[in-house]
Amino acid sequence: MTKTLFEKICDREIPADIVYEDELCVAFKDIHPQAPFHVQLVPRKPITMLANAEPGDQSLLGHLLLTAPKVAAAAGFGDAFRLAVNNGAAVGQSVFHLHIHILAGRPFKWPPG
Repeated sequence: MTKTLFEKICDREIPADIVYEDELCVAFKDIHPQAPFHVQLVPRKPITMLANAEPGDQSLLGHLLLTAPKVAAAAGFGDAFRLAVNNGAAVGQSVFHLHIHILAGRPFKWPPG
């Protein structure tokens, strides 16, 4: 099976501007940022999208949500950031490896999109 772009980044086969990593995930700057601070938080385990996560992934998913504020805080955005998860091509997912967008540094509107 071919590795996704994000797997290759996690494995250091492709360079990226990594801002955080631990044994379960990697966060790196988005190459097409939509905000002054825009990183992708990616699990090392390849899960194509949130809808394909399994019960055994529950602790990993929780880890991602607990890690996102740490990544935002380290960049100076501890109390004002947005998380976005796209699930499927119809809503904008272009890399089929689960990832959480962490965005900050500008005002956001509601509803998004």
